[in-house]
Amino acid sequence: MNELRKTAIGGYGAQDMVAPLRRVIMHRPNSAMTGADPAIWHYAAALDGAALAAQYEAFAALVAATGAEILWTDDAGDGLADAVFTHDPSLVTAAGAVLLNMGKALRQPEVALHDRTYRRHGIPILGRIADPGRVEGGDCVWLDRDTLTVGRGFRTNQAGIDQLAALLEPLGVEVVAFDLPMWEGEAACLHLMSLISLLDQDLALIYRPLLPVALYQLLIARGVTPVEAPVDEFAATKGLCLNILAVAPRHGVMIDGAPETVRRLVDAGCRIDTFPGDAICIPCEGGPTCMTRPVLRS
Repeated sequence: MNELRKTAIGGYGAQDMVAPLRRVIMHRPNSAMTGADPAIWHYAAALDGAALAAQYEAFAALVAATGAEILWTDDAGDGLADAVFTHDPSLVTAAGAVLLNMGKALRQPEVALHDRTYRRHGIPILGRIADPGRVEGGDCVWLDRDTLTVGRGFRTNQAGIDQLAALLEPLGVEVVAFDLPMWEGEAACLHLMSLISLLDQDLALIYRPLLPVALYQLLIARGVTPVEAPVDEFAATKGLCLNILAVAPRHGVMIDGAPETVRRLVDAGCRIDTFPGDAICIPCEGGPTCMTRPVLRS
């Protein structure tokens, strides 16, 4: 109780995937993103700046409508095309932020952007992941306040997981790692969050064909009901029908174009808000969760 009270007063603490979103870091798409070379940044095609802006603002409006405070990062004109995907460079605990170390080399400078944002808002830095360790936020999924599951793959390695576990152990957090599948190879972005989204403490959307068996067994053992995303919609959305931002228990935000996924979640008692993501999300392999770094959930 004292820890929860301290977190609420301090304005930070997000050891949870589904509690009501109160504060969040976001970053608007910029000229670096619209001018990015698709071959270098692994985008599906050149991006339409007007469509990017319109779709991002539609998404940001859904976040703002929840009452969450948005902490905007500064745009220093530093060429960081992927900076809009604020989920990956850091993690926020009840004791402060953890600065991660990106597996995608082009994104490593984004960590300094997050460092400045936390310091500007008076949020302490608990620690950071250092070379040779690699951890990206998209590979980190809280099952509860005391259990962090982490995907081990091309973006997150064992050295990074070991460092993260050491930082979180004094907080009473157990870090449980799972190997991710090869899928489309090293250049593609496959995070643990590409395969699972929690909608409530006892409800998760999963992509069964790629989900690690041990993680599926852990979900069942914890009493989490899995809702399976349709294979055809996973393919049609490049996996982003799995990328759902929970803004409150059983209230999620996702891109449109996956009606059967929405139907299954509504049948499970969820409210789902959608926005168009064919310009900003699908070509760049990042969905609504990727575009937010929760700072406070309570």
